Parts: sequence; C-alpha cells; structure tokens
Amino acid sequence: VQLQASGGGLVQAGGSLRLACAASGRTFGNYAMGWFRQAPGKEREFVAAISRSGSRTYYADSVKGRFTISRDNAKNTVYLQMNSLEPEDTAAYYCAAKSTSISIIYQTEISYDYWGQGTQVTVSS
Repeated sequence: VQLQASGGGLVQAGGSLRLACAASGRTFGNYAMGWFRQAPGKEREFVAAISRSGSRTYYADSVKGRFTISRDNAKNTVYLQMNSLEPEDTAAYYCAAKSTSISIIYQTEISYDYWGQGTQVTVSS
C-alpha cells in the first residue's frame, strides 16, 4: 500500500490543523493505521492509532484530549484532527499502515508495514 500524507503547515499556538493520509494499492479496510511524529534532534514517537474498522483508537498522553484520529474506509483515508496546538507539537508527522485481520490498534513503530512521507507541522508561539 502507498501512503500520501498532507495537511501540514504553519499555525499559531492554540490553532488547529487536520492531517490526512490517503492510501492506495490495497484494501484500506484491512489495515490498522497510525500517526507518528519526529521533531528535530528527537526520535520518532507514537501519536495516535486506529483499528481497521475505526472502532478502537488510542492516543499518546501528550496529545490526548487535543488530537482525534479517524478514518473513512470508503475514501481510503485516515485523518488526524489537531486542536489546541502547542509549540511542542512541531514535528514532521508520518502515517503508517499495518496489515491485520483483527480490529486492534498498534502503538510501536516496528509493528507497521508501510510508511508515508512526512508532512511538516510547525506551531509558532
């Protein structure tokens, strides 16, 4: 599956952005999806994940209550709605896909089979 992330940009603290990750090549509903981010000089970290059906979601503590992951299997797209953005959210954001036959979520990088290119999010103070 090929993944294409979009929606990044420059926003002031307190603002919002919605990232999208469009998938092509395989049946999107067979994949659990995740978002990760990597700030300059830091390791890539987990942000949010959603099961293949969309029935289960999970968030990093740092974004819980501010970010929402969702998916539209008819459009082969997963979204990350980011509200109340903080300068600490500045990073390149990556979407990832995990082929699975069960509706669970995955939190670790090594679990994922496919990665999209990053989309840059910059939050100014």
